[in-house]
Amino acid sequence: MTLMEQVLTIALAAVVNFLTRYLPFVLFTRRDNQRPAPFIVQLGKFLPPAIMTMLVVYCYRGIDLFQGNHGLPELIAGLITAGLHWWRRQMVFSLLGGTLVYILLVNYVFN
Repeated sequence: MTLMEQVLTIALAAVVNFLTRYLPFVLFTRRDNQRPAPFIVQLGKFLPPAIMTMLVVYCYRGIDLFQGNHGLPELIAGLITAGLHWWRRQMVFSLLGGTLVYILLVNYVFN
């Protein structure tokens, strides 16, 4: 891939990313008071927990309870992540903390 192709690819990805985040607000905003439609507000309340639930299911789907470490690193890291989030209410802190615990458990405790 040439340099120009790389620059165009990055630019196109940036434009598409911007449009997918900006267009829903343009398309679904009421013109009278510039607030999103109630449907969009409801989606904003419903989607974050639904997406997090899907991510949790995705992370735990490949655990085999009858082989290896029986999913203990995943379970411990998940509990640490939930505990950190309950304690601090900071998503980045809890996700980084849980990820760090998982990496340490897999590489140094359950290897």
